Amino acid sequence: MTASFLQVQRLRKTYDDVVAIDQVSLDVRKGEFMTFLGPSGSGKSTTLYIVAGFQEPTDGRVLLDGKPLLAVAPNKRNIGMVFQRYTLFPHLTVGENVAFPLRVRVRRRREAEINAKVDKMLKLVHLSECRERMPAQLSGGQQQRVAIARALAYDPPVLLMDEPLSALDKKLREEIQLELRRIHQETGVTILYVTHDQEEALRLSDRIAVFNKGRIEQVGTGEELYANPASRFVASFIGNSNFLPVKVTKNCDGRLNGVFPNGHQIAANDFNPVLSAGDDGTLMIRPEQMRISSLQHASGVNGTSGLPVIVRDITYLGDAMHYAVATPWQQEISIRMPAAHRHDSGIAIGSEALVDWDARDVRLLAQA
Repeated sequence: MTASFLQVQRLRKTYDDVVAIDQVSLDVRKGEFMTFLGPSGSGKSTTLYIVAGFQEPTDGRVLLDGKPLLAVAPNKRNIGMVFQRYTLFPHLTVGENVAFPLRVRVRRRREAEINAKVDKMLKLVHLSECRERMPAQLSGGQQQRVAIARALAYDPPVLLMDEPLSALDKKLREEIQLELRRIHQETGVTILYVTHDQEEALRLSDRIAVFNKGRIEQVGTGEELYANPASRFVASFIGNSNFLPVKVTKNCDGRLNGVFPNGHQIAANDFNPVLSAGDDGTLMIRPEQMRISSLQHASGVNGTSGLPVIVRDITYLGDAMHYAVATPWQQEISIRMPAAHRHDSGIAIGSEALVDWDARDVRLLAQA
């Protein structure tokens, strides 16, 4: 899964004075599950619809297996599509819905061949027993699985999915996500998937393209985006983060450090290359990567920095403890630790405490 199969090159789409997407470029590998993740209005669905042929870009190119795609009619692109709403034909049975694209695309296809393909697709989505049922007799999750079977029936090289699970409840959505992973592994089809749900993106994707204000901010695996966000937006959209203001300084050996508003100096493992001494920056660290200790139990660990705080709130979450604390400059930050930590009796609401972390977990970003 290395060669570029679907290429989106410098796509731009405007509506009068409104820029929907701007200079969107992306290489998708064959067989890859690529997710477009971002808030509403970020340009992810617009990009997907241009690939599908439902919208024309103002500028840019789309290539599929090296061949230009924009001049090809949507029904000739041989691309599967699954929408948020199930869009099944209500007057056709489940089997007839799955067979529909086979009959339309190849007029002379033999009936036995069509039936065999329908059986294969329904088996793939675990709905063989529902072949003769009408869509109205199925649950929402079952209907969406039929829509997936129909979209895959004619073996498209690419499957586009526009928030297909957003209408389902959380439990059912998680079940279908597992089904999607299995289907992707069994078919090897290239998938472009649109969602605003970060957990869904992390659970499903080989790689994720994070959209913001019509542009792609970063592309990477879920682990890469979580551990090494390229911007404050990515850090805030993928997981939870604390953002602390610092002034960038340089120590005697030439390495960059950060200084908090109270003068407390800290080290970071990864300083943004665009930053230099004297710049204002933002230190990013995840709540679960921070440690809090009462003053009597505080102990320095090599590679960490300590920060005095006041405990504002403590919440027991079953498997974890959540602490809301105030920094010396009165910024509230969050800390999440294993529930066993509740036995540190010196930590109470209103008490003083020390917060530290491993320098390897800290990222310094340009100030937004």
